[in-house]
Amino acid sequence: MKYCCGEHVELALDEAVDEFETAPQLTKLESVDKSEFICGYCGQPAIYIVANE
Repeated sequence: MKYCCGEHVELALDEAVDEFETAPQLTKLESVDKSEFICGYCGQPAIYIVANE
């Protein structure tokens, strides 16, 4: 599972496809405090979760 900002969502999706060879799930963080989750690429607040589960 990767947390990412809007700028890095495409990179996170590409990496998930490369790693798992299946389409990942993209979930927008709407009902939680976004400041709790940090983009794994730049350190900005995350707005998406990219997962393969």
